Amino acid sequence: MINFLPLQQINASFEPELSAAVQRVVRSGWYLRGEETRCFEAEFARYIGVRHVVGVGNGLDALTLALQAAAQKQAWAPGSEVIVPAMTFVATAEAVLRAGFVPRFADVDDRALLTPETAEAVVSERTRAIVPVHLYGHPAPMTDLMAWAAERGLFVLEDAAQAHGAQIDGRNVGSWGHAAAFSFYPGKNLGALGDGGAVATADGELAERVRLLANYGAREKYVHEVAGVNSRLDELQAAALRVKLRRLDADNEARRGVARRYAEKICNPCVSLPYGGDAAQSVFHIYPLRSPHRDALMRHLAAHHVETLIHYPIALPDQPALRAVAAPFSPSAPVARQWAAEELSLPISPLLTERETDAVADAINSFQP
Repeated sequence: MINFLPLQQINASFEPELSAAVQRVVRSGWYLRGEETRCFEAEFARYIGVRHVVGVGNGLDALTLALQAAAQKQAWAPGSEVIVPAMTFVATAEAVLRAGFVPRFADVDDRALLTPETAEAVVSERTRAIVPVHLYGHPAPMTDLMAWAAERGLFVLEDAAQAHGAQIDGRNVGSWGHAAAFSFYPGKNLGALGDGGAVATADGELAERVRLLANYGAREKYVHEVAGVNSRLDELQAAALRVKLRRLDADNEARRGVARRYAEKICNPCVSLPYGGDAAQSVFHIYPLRSPHRDALMRHLAAHHVETLIHYPIALPDQPALRAVAAPFSPSAPVARQWAAEELSLPISPLLTERETDAVADAINSFQP
């Protein structure tokens, strides 16, 4: 069986450094808000190219806290709206709701990305922010989105949960918007050994607001300035991330190598390669093949011992938990819904061999609907 993501083997490839980092924390006796977290925040900030990184509990918290901090700083009114793409993981929209605002679902382009054109179709006088998602590891068109948002005075929060190390014109994602949210869920390109997340920003005031909110609303113990939450990146996760960060660029290049080989080897008119076969921009957290015969192809690959997944089978406006907020705005989102009906994620990891990649391609090429 060619596994979708051999996470145990990936983590084993970081040994003995990974276990040594964990043991260092265990022996230290300090497990929260310590030196490992401070060092990781500084190292990740330098890597991205921003002044501030605040480690938090997970990617959903990173999105939520960044929106809450922006809303406090800019005094957004109740009922303010935030534009999110209709094709992404549900956390992007859930964060808007958790922060107390209304998500507006915009359609996506043929790369499953938010664009100024799709955002323009749902912007209103109540819109205060947009959340471009670098979906599957491919950067959203940030140059155009930042210009569009600037004309309308909108806050831009990058959802970079799937795009650690991706770049636009040599500049890392996470450094384009007013803030960015990252997830370190174990399966990410930069994954922890459990949950973790971070907010990145060049804005010192915004970073301090996020840090305050994430620590029960307190700078000083037992002095709570605002109502906050408990969302902190722990020392074990920070130590593991420091080890993995050093290899992130090399691992991303290995993922691109797999994507290039898929593009060379897959030849079946029943499928569409992501980004027309271009492997230059994405860091391929996911390799999102598309086919109108997706479910039959998935069964065919399983019969050939290839594990695949779907990211994501339901567009956000159709999610049961989001229908009530989607209904008043009647979003059409035809491209997002087509992605939901056709997307199939192939195995991709830094450890996938040429032999395994070729076996996946051969199985796809033998498929007939």
